[in-house]
Amino acid sequence: MANVAKKVSWSGRDRDDDEDGRAGETTPLLNGTGPGAAGSGRQLTPSPFLRIGQLSNVDLNEDIQLETEVPRQRPNEIPHNEKLLSLKYESLDYDNSENQLFLEEERRINHAAFRTVEIKRWVICAMIGILTGLVACFIDIVVENLAGLKYRVVKDNIDKFTAKGGLSFSLLLWATLNASVVMVGSLIVAFIEPVAAGSGIPQIKCYLNGVKIPHVVRLKTLVIKVCGVILSVVGGLAVGKEGPMIHSGSVIAAGISQGRSTSLKRDFKIFEYFRRDTEKRDFVSAGAAAGVSAAFGAPVGGVLFSLEEGASFWNQFLTWRIFFASMISTFTLNSVLSVYHGNAWDLSSPGLINFGRFDNEKMGYTIQEIPIFIFMGVVGGILGALFNALNYWLTMFRIRYIHRPCLQVVEAMLVAAVTATVGFVMIYCSRDCQPIQGSSVAYPLQLFCADGEYNSMATAFFNTPEKSVVNLFHDPPGSYNPMTLGMFTLMYFFLACWTYGLTVSAGVFIPSLLIGAAWGRLFGISLSYLTKGSIWADPGKYALMGAAAQLGGIVRMTLSLTVIMMEATGNVTYGFPIMLVLMTAKIVGDYFVEGLYDMHIQLQSVPFLHWEAPVTSHSLTAREVMSTPVTCLRRIERVGTVVDILSDTSSNHNGFPVVESNPDTTQVAGLRGLILRSQLIVLLKHKVFVERANLSLVQRRLKLKDFRDAYPRFPPIQSIHVSQDERECMIDLSEFMNPSPYTVPQEASLPRVFKLFRALGLRHLVVVDNRNEVVGMVTRKDLARYRLGKEGLEELSLAQT
Repeated sequence: MANVAKKVSWSGRDRDDDEDGRAGETTPLLNGTGPGAAGSGRQLTPSPFLRIGQLSNVDLNEDIQLETEVPRQRPNEIPHNEKLLSLKYESLDYDNSENQLFLEEERRINHAAFRTVEIKRWVICAMIGILTGLVACFIDIVVENLAGLKYRVVKDNIDKFTAKGGLSFSLLLWATLNASVVMVGSLIVAFIEPVAAGSGIPQIKCYLNGVKIPHVVRLKTLVIKVCGVILSVVGGLAVGKEGPMIHSGSVIAAGISQGRSTSLKRDFKIFEYFRRDTEKRDFVSAGAAAGVSAAFGAPVGGVLFSLEEGASFWNQFLTWRIFFASMISTFTLNSVLSVYHGNAWDLSSPGLINFGRFDNEKMGYTIQEIPIFIFMGVVGGILGALFNALNYWLTMFRIRYIHRPCLQVVEAMLVAAVTATVGFVMIYCSRDCQPIQGSSVAYPLQLFCADGEYNSMATAFFNTPEKSVVNLFHDPPGSYNPMTLGMFTLMYFFLACWTYGLTVSAGVFIPSLLIGAAWGRLFGISLSYLTKGSIWADPGKYALMGAAAQLGGIVRMTLSLTVIMMEATGNVTYGFPIMLVLMTAKIVGDYFVEGLYDMHIQLQSVPFLHWEAPVTSHSLTAREVMSTPVTCLRRIERVGTVVDILSDTSSNHNGFPVVESNPDTTQVAGLRGLILRSQLIVLLKHKVFVERANLSLVQRRLKLKDFRDAYPRFPPIQSIHVSQDERECMIDLSEFMNPSPYTVPQEASLPRVFKLFRALGLRHLVVVDNRNEVVGMVTRKDLARYRLGKEGLEELSLAQT
């Protein structure tokens, strides 16, 4: 984290400059722990200050500025405070700028053209589904072959040394293979594309919320994600390949919808209409749903996941297109895998993981079991909260001490070696031998068992996590010793907790299901002992409920997870108990800590806006929340002034109110519009100056296409050359500014401002007085700073992290 020079300002608040179009200082906490907050409470007063270009400046006599130097930290530790918001994250422009160019283009498009645009949307959704399904097939086939090769080599080695002694060599071989494979997977993530680490679900949630996460939907990220997740699973880590499919689908959607690749510098000259943040967001929602659908064979669950966990903005037309993309994704995966497995007409592989069908006759449930399911939900909520709390402290440790890429790779290798060692030792020490006939174990290890038997502990450890889950669901009663399940649950819980957050591409879905299936099956075996072998205590049924409880307790999903579990098992019978278990797990887990994804978003200091403002924030008004002073521009502004403002490194503004001003007086007239930094850069690049237009030097009139061609990587202002003569020219912003920006009076309450900002997907909200004069600007970080803590309403600090 960079050192931040602190200022004591006129308002009693500290705030750094924010990139979204306002200047200010870093904010103290409301609980009195921040500078300027002791004793007197909040001393917020409205600011009359306004900067128009470089014409008027803030009276520095009104500010008492005390510069304090933060002591330099040791380089081997990065201080981190979870009560911070990072200034490095910008917002996306989800609100269309309805300037003259936009309105003229929309008016020119007739009904037939609109229908063509709508058809293109459906074509893009179909392409998203097909490519996401193909990527899922590639991951599944490569993992199956590489993991199978590894397990066969290790199995042959163990069988060989069991007879003549020297099993320590088998342990060394297993640990070395795991560490080597994971090392490659971690190297490409740590040194090439760090944003590809983890499942990617928190990053996609932030993107759909309106936060610009650097590189999150790049082609390079997709390549590293796919290769990384293959190597993580093959390397034997406690991870699953399903979670990263959501991120992969989102990247595919973002790329296809633009009709070009900025990474490859290829423009296919198609889908140009969709080159803006609003359209891109909708397709990314479809990509996330297609990823879930491909992972679990759950198209409806994919739509609900995108609605519940991902999309911050939704409409009815979008729902149908997303469902279409999900169905195409499932069908593509199903078709390709059926051909690959030699059953060309048998579409029985709808997802990367298929939990298998549960027999209704053997595994029905009665009314007496409802309280038992609720109790399992409580256990899942408690265990999920414990998992999240341990992972929280581990992530804090990683942020502070393991921030160098080389250390991150070493840690990943260490975890891979430890996972192999723990698995080997537990298999070695286990004496749980089961008959091999009739079992579905892919790689049965005999070890010290008699001929015709295999080691039951190896079923759980010596396999990919997906197959271990299915075995725990469907193996007949008596396949596992209670001690085996108890020890496996305990060890795998801590291994999975340690693994999530490593610099590797990996998901938490399958490890959570595996932990829950293990303790759920143990719970079912215990019940059968207590009820003397009654039929309703089938361990497979309780393994399913335990898996749902554990996953719900960790990620806190309800509606989408219920449908995903129902679709993945192909059984509607368990819909009600699964729903009960998930709701209970969420309620219990939320009492202790928040969900895993929300926790990691908070630890990254991302300005994430939840659905509602904090419930106790009605006492705050826009005047207290807004940022001042605001840098404004005149409708006809000097080019040199615009260049100087954009080049000012101390205030990286991205939105500027446009006002009318009388040159004869210092009085500022009302708000006339809003223009973005990206628009100004395009205008400067094309030299759209008043004098050049009068001299007929402008070759053609600027169109929206010029702005879309520069999207999304607008050139920096330093790359645009403006001569000394051109600096004296004037630039007319009337045609390019948004003449109807959203505004709010300074007396509006924070919840009202929050609702307007959040529901409309805004980036800038101008605060005006009763004369329509600009008095401040509200951006994402102004609203995200306020959250409900344990001691009431907290105000987070802003820092350059």
